[in-house]
Amino acid sequence: MGTPPPALRNKGRYLLAALALAGGLWACRRPDAAPPRVSVQAAAPVRPETAVATAAPEPNAPGCLGNAPATLPAPPPPLPLSGRLGLWVAEVDPVTLRPLRAVASNPDEVFPLASTYKQAVLWAVLRQFDAGTLPPTERFGVTRENQSLGNYPYDGTTVKDLTIRMIRNSDNTATDILHRRVGLKAVQAVADDLGLCRTRLILPTKAWWAAQAGLSATFNGKQGWGAATGEEREHLAAAIDADAQKYRSDYLQRKLDGYFEREPDPQDDLRVHNLSTPYEFATLLAHEYLRPGLSPHALKWQHEVAALGFGRSALREETLHNVAAFYGKGGNGWRILTYTGYFQTKDGRHIVYAFMQHGADQTYTMPNTRRAFAWINAGIDAVLGEQRAVPEVKAAQP
Repeated sequence: MGTPPPALRNKGRYLLAALALAGGLWACRRPDAAPPRVSVQAAAPVRPETAVATAAPEPNAPGCLGNAPATLPAPPPPLPLSGRLGLWVAEVDPVTLRPLRAVASNPDEVFPLASTYKQAVLWAVLRQFDAGTLPPTERFGVTRENQSLGNYPYDGTTVKDLTIRMIRNSDNTATDILHRRVGLKAVQAVADDLGLCRTRLILPTKAWWAAQAGLSATFNGKQGWGAATGEEREHLAAAIDADAQKYRSDYLQRKLDGYFEREPDPQDDLRVHNLSTPYEFATLLAHEYLRPGLSPHALKWQHEVAALGFGRSALREETLHNVAAFYGKGGNGWRILTYTGYFQTKDGRHIVYAFMQHGADQTYTMPNTRRAFAWINAGIDAVLGEQRAVPEVKAAQP
């Protein structure tokens, strides 16, 4: 794949784009039978060798979700994909949220989340709305300190409209305004409350880019950031974010240009980005969209906004007219691509999926969307088994 033009090259490096690619669907033949129900007993933990790859504590320690249950392997990608790859596709019980059937590839490996993490910010916002501490009509301006990379909202944009821009447009400044308004700790709590010990959600976008560009003295001077948890992580994240807010977004962009013109180390992504595993992030989405603990008003807000994220049009089940509801989001960066989501079929089955790619051969990864969904759809086919298209109901002629 050739080098993209400068505008796309910068976008692929640094901006977590809206991912509004709707074409190139891949139709896969379904297997004759669905895989057996999975065991919910976690496998023996395998401790990562790289200190930067995950956060302490040990993911199978008390209070942690643990490793993914044993499943059948995911089918191989129907189209070539490079780099480290992870996939988790599962049908979940809507009451227990446990996987009924699942296929997986590297479900416990840690990957950078890119913009797909913004779904967690939405949940944190809705929690505070229900708590009465964040009215949807509260308005915000864009400042030198809070402006991140890419397009940004008008001054005076409301909380509700910021959530729309965050999910539909993947607006980084809108995301950071909301992330800081609810508090860094509140977004991390979305994962911590579920025992997702490999998942880090605490940094706003501008903070992780500033750290990657070498602009955070806090990050540069702290070797234990990757293993920090609890109050230590909260204090460090707040300091890294304060460092990031000292710089204009255009200056940050130039510094990132210089970083990526060198030979960037993929491990740097794991040091600075928000992180998760395919299994843990799919678990988060199952809770967010099936048992979020929100009021009816907040649920309506959630459903309106989360449905705007990319993914529905790329699902084979959508071409079969078999999707009753969809919520999801994608993300991309320098050699990074993620797609995660939840959907309900018209016969009442609940599916979560998480695709993650890191270290791709392509620096600008959005053209890999068709390839990514070919694999996601193959996993969905394996989980759902043989399905027939659901006929559309046409309105009667007057």
